[in-house]
Amino acid sequence: MSSPRFSISEITTVHASYADDLELYPEVGAAGIGIWESKLSADDADNLARLRASGLTATNCVPLVPSILPMPGMDKPADPEQRVDALRASIRRFAAFVPGCVVCLTGPAGGREDARRVVVEGLRRVGAEARAAGVRVGVEPVQREGADDPHLITSIPETVELLEEVGDDGLGIMFDVWHLWNTETLLDDIRAHGSRIVGVHVCDWREPTRGWADRVLPGDGIAPVAEILRGLEDAGWRGAYDLEIFSDDGVFGNEYDDSLWKLPPRELARRGREAFLAAWREGVVQLR
Repeated sequence: MSSPRFSISEITTVHASYADDLELYPEVGAAGIGIWESKLSADDADNLARLRASGLTATNCVPLVPSILPMPGMDKPADPEQRVDALRASIRRFAAFVPGCVVCLTGPAGGREDARRVVVEGLRRVGAEARAAGVRVGVEPVQREGADDPHLITSIPETVELLEEVGDDGLGIMFDVWHLWNTETLLDDIRAHGSRIVGVHVCDWREPTRGWADRVLPGDGIAPVAEILRGLEDAGWRGAYDLEIFSDDGVFGNEYDDSLWKLPPRELARRGREAFLAAWREGVVQLR
């Protein structure tokens, strides 16, 4: 059995710079980096040189404007056409980094009666841009619990239905443990549609949770992370597992006293890798 490819999404070390992350992640045993465009400088020649020197591979890359419809905390610009144009520009930019995938969300309907049509047409343009750039795009279903206005897709079957409506094989599923752990048929969904998964984010669900930016390390919450990792492995996933932690210390408006973002980045990254590997051993090794 091959060892899992552990990676870290840059939001996990939110207060560290891109250069800091490239230095830190290999030191704690990561093989990849989920680049957040907001951390990149304007000089992509330098950004690329730093990435190559680090020995890391780019995994699940997050655009400045990650959704077609506005979403809380990332609601500018408001016009979906402008958001799609921004997404397409990010895809072109990220292509040079050779990412595992570029992350894309639908966003919530926001009261729009034409929301699904807007998203379908937007994804067709995004998919065409991705094919031209030689990049995969992962469309991410988003957790429905606690959402007054949920995203258009909240489960794997809903995502598959949307992708089939779009009709572009270049678009796949971005799988996030936090968003999907409590869908009723998750393990069956992974078995049925695992071949469409193009990226994976890993964390855990705090109970009780205090909001979308209140995630914990694998094994510290109530999500069946070990079983999910085994399900992904059995479905054929051999790509990177990105640790993605949102743990608000005021960045998104809620300062939790026990925020993981208050830890030194190196400590959080180290603990995150240890927690992931423990869940991996429990799920993929011990349960076999």
